Amino acid sequence: MHFQTIALLATFASSVLAAPAPAPVPAPENVEKRQAQEPTYTGRAYNNLDLIARLVTLPLQQDRIALLRDEDFTFDFRNPQGSVSVATGNAGRVVQANRRTFPALIGTGSGMAVGFLGPCGFNTPHTHPRGTELNIPVVGRLNTSMILENGVRVVNTLAETFQLHVFPQGSIHQEFNPDCGETIFIAGFNSEDFGTSQVADNFFKLAPDVIRASVGASSFVVDGRDVEQFRGIIPPNVAIGVESCLARCGLAKR
Repeated sequence: MHFQTIALLATFASSVLAAPAPAPVPAPENVEKRQAQEPTYTGRAYNNLDLIARLVTLPLQQDRIALLRDEDFTFDFRNPQGSVSVATGNAGRVVQANRRTFPALIGTGSGMAVGFLGPCGFNTPHTHPRGTELNIPVVGRLNTSMILENGVRVVNTLAETFQLHVFPQGSIHQEFNPDCGETIFIAGFNSEDFGTSQVADNFFKLAPDVIRASVGASSFVVDGRDVEQFRGIIPPNVAIGVESCLARCGLAKR
């Protein structure tokens, strides 16, 4: 009996040694290898719609991070690439980081803008249709007005440096630099695509008969070079602020 057990063990061992070795399990694909197989996106991706489309359709955030390069996670508000990220006016500019201009935001539900307003700079009344704005001046201060909807009073504030104020989604609001130096503000949004709609600009894009009916006049012509003709449509506190700021800073009125 003992001899038979030894013989069976020997037979089993020989069969195991003769069997072909199992195929090696491939090592998990690392990030560097996966990135090397992806298309190369040179520079910032603010206008690369192919990259943006891929980021939107990828199922997981880890997949998006694997696709992006290290430098794609930095956005330079002082020197943004591409005109689509900058709204420029006579007295300053607002630089926007959204899912188009900064694709690394895709999947985060967040966006940001930085405003650079020169002396007496006026960011005219506007709305953000898809995001609430949290605004904080980090250089200088801001005079602001906001109205949320019909029947609600106008909220007026003077925000000093590092004082936070909120503009709820869809509210009409404006920012005005009441001083003779530069004001810089940072605005955070709970949306990757918060959008901006300038109230006066878009109102005057409507059909002429609609505009006339809205203002209750058969003829309504505005010359943008004269502040006096805007007194009826610019909130009084802003008009007064603009006038006094221009005089104090020695700037010509338009």
